[in-house]
Amino acid sequence: MTRDLKTARNGAILTFVLGGLMCGSITVRLPALSDKLGLSEASISASLLAWSLGALVTMQSMRGVMTRFGSRSILRVAAPLCAVTLALLAFAPSFPLLLVASVLFGLAFGALDIAMNAQGAAVERAHGLPLMNGMHAGWCVGAISAGLLGTAAIAAGLSFTAHLALIALASLPAAVMLSRTYLPDPAPEPEAAGNGTRRRMPPVVYLLGVIAFCAFMVEGAVADWNGLYLRNELGAPEAVAALGYPIFEVGMLIGRLAGDRVRNRFGARRMIIGSGLATTATFAVAVMSSSAAVAVPVMLLVGLSVATISPVAFSLAGDATANPGPAIAQTGALGYAGLLLGPVIIGLLSDLASLRVALGVAALLGVLITVAGRFLPRSGTASAAPAGAPAPGVTAAV
Repeated sequence: MTRDLKTARNGAILTFVLGGLMCGSITVRLPALSDKLGLSEASISASLLAWSLGALVTMQSMRGVMTRFGSRSILRVAAPLCAVTLALLAFAPSFPLLLVASVLFGLAFGALDIAMNAQGAAVERAHGLPLMNGMHAGWCVGAISAGLLGTAAIAAGLSFTAHLALIALASLPAAVMLSRTYLPDPAPEPEAAGNGTRRRMPPVVYLLGVIAFCAFMVEGAVADWNGLYLRNELGAPEAVAALGYPIFEVGMLIGRLAGDRVRNRFGARRMIIGSGLATTATFAVAVMSSSAAVAVPVMLLVGLSVATISPVAFSLAGDATANPGPAIAQTGALGYAGLLLGPVIIGLLSDLASLRVALGVAALLGVLITVAGRFLPRSGTASAAPAGAPAPGVTAAV
């Protein structure tokens, strides 16, 4: 491994850490935001929806942008913009301005997320080894750090505004420094580069988008509803209910740290199928449990089960074409719709039945992941790549 490749790998991982830190810092202080502006649960949901819609709008447009500019150029703009718009969220003085700031943060975050996954795929190709799970482990580190820093900020009496402003102030120079580490993307395919023509994506890219959609919906279900489920359905004290999500993230971190080695041994297709089955089994135990003493530790297993699905989906999408950026943008746009629709679907079902029944959807999503995984090519996605552009190295691990 050359020094430049090692620097690029570390830079990609730290970019995931930074993204997890900024997003997690918002999530962990939502109660403080509610108190600051006197918001109801519906208003908080609306602000999260505004964030998700902003991100989805950007992601839907990223395929052409990635082809033209590449992940390195986009990251050098999107990461600092995330820090700036995080500061706007911190200082929003009213609910309407909070919605505006949420949309702006979502727009910046959507570009950051797609670009850092494309950069991860570029680094992965340069190394010739599966690395994406390790990079997504960086996101878990950032999210866990956000939780720990949020706990410290609450203990120190920091307001929502002061806390997020400090995170934004630290994130901005970090984003600028990381911009020096990124690798250039592979040259765009001639059909995509000339006259604005968009090359049709291989069908496997859309299948991977469905898999990512299901995985992100499971992750979103835990992030948004796990605490309420533990408190309202299982009667856990608030302090115990708050443990569910960080324990889930620890499981995700462990799974992703080991994920690339597991993929090397068993292959991506079998890994996704097995992860789908494990997600179904573990989430079924969590929603069928009658005790928080069982459900909380099981969240670690849920995190382990679902951890590698979305990173492997992004990795395979990046391996499906000569230039990974547009394929990852397409898969990401489909996948992140799960984060947008998941909370809405679960909320509607919980109104019609109960939160326990609604969360059972996550177990069914594991079944869908398993079924979709069986349609993945046994040799990976290299067969979908254009002629003359075989995927280097990574495909051998599939």
